[in-house]
Amino acid sequence: MNPIKEFCTRPAGDAVVMQGNIAFAVGCVRAGIHSVDGYPGTPSTEVIDKGLRHVQDMISTHWSVSEATATSVGFGHSLAGEDSVVTMKIPGLYQAGDTFSSAAFFDKQRGALVYYVASDFTPSSTQHLVDPRPFIKSCFTPIIEPRDHQEMHEVAEIAADISREFKTPVVVMPSGTLCHSEGLVRLKEQQTRERLVPDVPLKAFNTLPVTARRHYDSVLTGRMPGLIEMVENSPLNRWEKGNGKLGVITYGATELMVRETKLALGVDMDILSLGFTNPLPMNRIAEFCKAIDGPVYVIEDGYRYVQEELQRAGLSVLGKAPTDTRTEWTPEAVAQTLGLELPKQKSLSVAPLNRPPMICAGCPYRLFGETVKSLRKKGKLEACFGDIGCNTLLYFMDTVDTCVAMGASESNRAGYVLSNPDKASKCISLLGDGTECHSGLDSTRNSLFHQVPGVKVILDNEWTAMTGGQPGPTSPENLAGTPNTFNLQDTLKAHGARVVEVSGYDRKSIRKALTAALQDAEDGHLTTLVVKGTCIRKVPKSAYGTKMTVDAELCKRCGMCQICPGIQADDEGLPSFNNLCTGCVSQTAACSQMCPVGAISPLKKSDKSQSAKPQLPAAPESVETPDLSSLTLPEKIAVAIRGVGGQGNLFFGRVLTQLAFLAGYDDTNVVKGETHGMAQMGGPVISTFSCGKVCSPILLPGTADCLVSMEQSEVLRPGFLDMLRPDGTILLAGTQVLPYGAGREDYPSAEALSAALDGYNVVHLDVLGKAMDLGDTAGRSANVVMIGAMSTLGPWKEFPADLWLAALQKVSPTPAIWAANYAAFNAGRDML
Repeated sequence: MNPIKEFCTRPAGDAVVMQGNIAFAVGCVRAGIHSVDGYPGTPSTEVIDKGLRHVQDMISTHWSVSEATATSVGFGHSLAGEDSVVTMKIPGLYQAGDTFSSAAFFDKQRGALVYYVASDFTPSSTQHLVDPRPFIKSCFTPIIEPRDHQEMHEVAEIAADISREFKTPVVVMPSGTLCHSEGLVRLKEQQTRERLVPDVPLKAFNTLPVTARRHYDSVLTGRMPGLIEMVENSPLNRWEKGNGKLGVITYGATELMVRETKLALGVDMDILSLGFTNPLPMNRIAEFCKAIDGPVYVIEDGYRYVQEELQRAGLSVLGKAPTDTRTEWTPEAVAQTLGLELPKQKSLSVAPLNRPPMICAGCPYRLFGETVKSLRKKGKLEACFGDIGCNTLLYFMDTVDTCVAMGASESNRAGYVLSNPDKASKCISLLGDGTECHSGLDSTRNSLFHQVPGVKVILDNEWTAMTGGQPGPTSPENLAGTPNTFNLQDTLKAHGARVVEVSGYDRKSIRKALTAALQDAEDGHLTTLVVKGTCIRKVPKSAYGTKMTVDAELCKRCGMCQICPGIQADDEGLPSFNNLCTGCVSQTAACSQMCPVGAISPLKKSDKSQSAKPQLPAAPESVETPDLSSLTLPEKIAVAIRGVGGQGNLFFGRVLTQLAFLAGYDDTNVVKGETHGMAQMGGPVISTFSCGKVCSPILLPGTADCLVSMEQSEVLRPGFLDMLRPDGTILLAGTQVLPYGAGREDYPSAEALSAALDGYNVVHLDVLGKAMDLGDTAGRSANVVMIGAMSTLGPWKEFPADLWLAALQKVSPTPAIWAANYAAFNAGRDML
């Protein structure tokens, strides 16, 4: 049984640790929701991608081609009497705004319609920070904002019940922090929901102007008074009383930050935690403010939605200034706002390496990016209008200029060329296949309609890759596994487009096709250039394993090959290949095509080392959880892990979560936070883990027992060292990862690093080298080596080794992975 189905069928009341998105997904199934549709968008994607797609026999689940389409599909489900959920991120809400706003005003009986609109106010992977609450309020649609993982699990049922009772859509708006962190959940009761039989004809759902006025009046005079009364009396609004001298009004995941501050610093305060942000329980809030003999703060993410609502109502509350740029809170920021004292932060004389996110090693987009970069240097190209998706990352290769919205690149180019006709052959538009199917085809039709000459490029990797590789119209199959019949090239040709197709792994063909297309633009033609290459995350495993080599005698040390994180040069400029190299998944390697003298080639089988892989120790088939009756659990344990996207930080946290659960911390709390979004693509990432008397997935300064840095220079990231307790330990890997465009001279020197860490208890470890010694040439088990080392230090050493192994086995999905992890863990313990 897959883990999601197990969560969906286990007895009610069982305690489990789940990511927020998974908690919501499982809650949908256990609540009896009938259907879920959506479009991938961080931080909402995992609801379907990691959750509901694994239980399609229990709930109807689909990916639509856009948020607007998904919203309309969800509305259709509700008209059929089904209770439906639609998932998206905040920008998707605006893309779906037409259907969202129109559907909000129907007041007739139908199935429930719940929008799961995940916020990203960091932002980690979102193109703007617009607060959608005023827009949702203008549609008179209720907003529920879950505060913890338990509420994430329960909120689908609550929202669906409100939707049915008040004949209204409902927005569930979870914070990205909550979506991507993990926490303790007790499984809710399993339910079934009968399909509702609509009591009105479909003609009742029509937006003719005359009916629009009637619906608007009905919502304001009928629905809203009932919703306000419900919200005022809802147990979801909680008043936690203190001494009445300091008050905080908060909601959503920000409540966790407030509670962490109160718990860790022992602050006496009253907290009014709101379950709803539309409509607001104004009477309850006024009662709270009147009871506080002191300042009342509003601590909220986004802009100042609740703060301004309360101030307009005449309530005296404090919050953010109009020019305050803070859109997301941490416990540290809460403490500072409340005037609480925190440990002084240490200033460092050395800065961390600038590490922008980057397309994967072996990505089929790379050679196209290098071609455009070359043409720009030669003055043959002046501008590239970019779009949303993996292609956005080509910005860091000096390929892409603009990025505005999904599908906007070609329309941006068209407007630019219509204003500057002489620029038609000097600029291109660029987007991915998923984005073309999402909304880019509108721009294609528009340029063909207006006969705007130029070049439109579609980078077709067959999947919605930026969010993890979800299927779309250009994928081999849909979510249910049914082969796709849609053909993008045929569709473009049917629109009248001139289509040219080239391989993303053929540099000469890319250059030839792009140069010819630009010349055709000069002659007044529009060309659509489709660059094909399957996302490396979706190619068969058999495509991996090609090893590359450099002929040191032929090599000119020119640096032309330094285009990928999988290759790096030594101090003399001689390139070599690191553990990130994929061999371009058995395609002609990009670096070899860049080399002007042919010094780079695949390693021939006869040249490969004949030495056998080291014999790994036999891993036990099962590990029994040891007797813990004599184990005294620390009141709280916390660790923060930094690294580079792709080093396995997320797996690190999963092991610690299982460890804490097995040790008995399910009686208190287990919380794990992590970075998602673009930073995962080779950028700086952080994971946090804490258990015991804890609330927040973000740590207060001075509270971490241990800091782990899987990449050497990442220990220097601002605020990281400040998390450590005075008696804490730093585990520092010797691994160095140079980002695209950086040279050895840019990397912090050993002397500078040593000076920055002076006074700290630092343990230096070559975990990557140890992993490779075990035959793991890709170094994927370096994180497990580090886990083994950490298990011998600080509060972690109190847990028996077998408990660590039992936790590790729970997150090792196959016998082969378990054997590798078992060996790596023990190797790490032996290092110390």
